[in-house]
Amino acid sequence: MSTSPLTGKTALVTGGANGIGRACVSALREAGATVHLVDVDGAAAKDVADAHGAVAHVVDLTDPNAIDSLPRDVDILVNNAGVQHIAPIQDFPPEKFEFLQRLMVTAPFLLMRHCLPAMYERGWGRIVNISSVHGLVASPHKAAYVAAKHALEGLSKVAAIEGAEHGVTSNCVNPGYVRTNLVANQIDAQAASRGIPTDAVLDEVFLRRTAIKRLIEPEEVASLVVWLCGDEASYLTGASIPLDGGWTAT
Repeated sequence: MSTSPLTGKTALVTGGANGIGRACVSALREAGATVHLVDVDGAAAKDVADAHGAVAHVVDLTDPNAIDSLPRDVDILVNNAGVQHIAPIQDFPPEKFEFLQRLMVTAPFLLMRHCLPAMYERGWGRIVNISSVHGLVASPHKAAYVAAKHALEGLSKVAAIEGAEHGVTSNCVNPGYVRTNLVANQIDAQAASRGIPTDAVLDEVFLRRTAIKRLIEPEEVASLVVWLCGDEASYLTGASIPLDGGWTAT
């Protein structure tokens, strides 16, 4: 029987209780890794951990002091935690803008700072940042999310350059709209901000710019994450991989 590709590796996945994060926990465990998942939702985190044989950490990543409570000695860091808020810039609450930056830019930075020394000492590490197609292009009414994902792209590239001599890669995965609660919860806000019926959001907003006319499944994103963590991806670093159904090709 062949050894699972990530046997002996330890992963830390943020936002691991739902959506892409949950799929990553499952896929990384199936690939043989020991997985720590981080989420602010304690009940959901425990359920996912129990279901997949992972370790749950209930942490608010917007609290910088909470980062120190998480494991440092990991081989794989998956920065996935994120939220969305939709409003035009003139109506966008500044406190909401700042919250998204803390969760999706500052927390990944602090987690890299937290985990990189052990990766460097070992001479092997993988950082996978779950960015978005909105880390490459913009859409209206998403100022905070687009700004945060663009910042994450830059942070990932710096980590790639600095980590190369230490055997550490850093890459971004850039999905379009994924079949998750984060996307489902946007429907009413998207309809209101654009003045369209809720049943028109899927075709007129989510799938309008994609060549493949369906939502992405979380498991498809997780499969790419696992591949990036394997030895066959050891020369790929500083990249942003669009998993967007052709959105950015047009």
